[in-house]
Amino acid sequence: VHVVYGLLGLKTHCKVALVVRREPQGIRRYVHLSTGNYNAATARQYTDFGVFTSRPDFGADASELFNYLTGFSRQDRYRKLLVAPVSLRSELERRILREVSWAQRGKPARILFKMNTLQDYPSTDLLYQAAAAGVHVDLIIRGICIARPDLPELGGRLQVISVVGRFLEHSRAFYFANGGDEELFLGSADLMPRNLDRRVETLFPIEDASMRRFLKDDLLERYLLDNV
Repeated sequence: VHVVYGLLGLKTHCKVALVVRREPQGIRRYVHLSTGNYNAATARQYTDFGVFTSRPDFGADASELFNYLTGFSRQDRYRKLLVAPVSLRSELERRILREVSWAQRGKPARILFKMNTLQDYPSTDLLYQAAAAGVHVDLIIRGICIARPDLPELGGRLQVISVVGRFLEHSRAFYFANGGDEELFLGSADLMPRNLDRRVETLFPIEDASMRRFLKDDLLERYLLDNV
């Protein structure tokens, strides 16, 4: 067991487990990526999402992430993962602006984010820009949210709700309609300056179409039906 305490000045907040196994066919990597802590107590009280995969590109990214955390790598490009503080902010910004471009071309354009907190001003300004340009923006925010849905220039296209129930809503999800080629990321990060700039965070894509449909249509959309 090799215990590492992470990078000086950055809190390690991502939730990733990696097992490297020698099998008859050769070395194989198994990766678990989660929105929640590996904690037996909170696992009984929080709602979270997790994915278990042996896909080689995810395994390679996880290996390079752990090398980054041990100081053996200064990795800033990943195949599948969006990683803070190196690429997460810029990649989310790029995707929000991409939705604006789709809306301007009359293509499916929608943003659906679920997180604990929205407290980052540049990200909020981009969401305002998207809504003003015709993108439908749904935000499911458990706690603090600085976005104001009532601004007249947004045309009613920005909705913010908070769900309070039996369990603590801890999962984070980031959905982009992307002109019909949908993208969905899960992960550990809220849109806060500390998460985007001062922590090691990961968002990971859900690439299996049936899994993506289940997460979006059966889970995330159901939050938006709440009327109490």
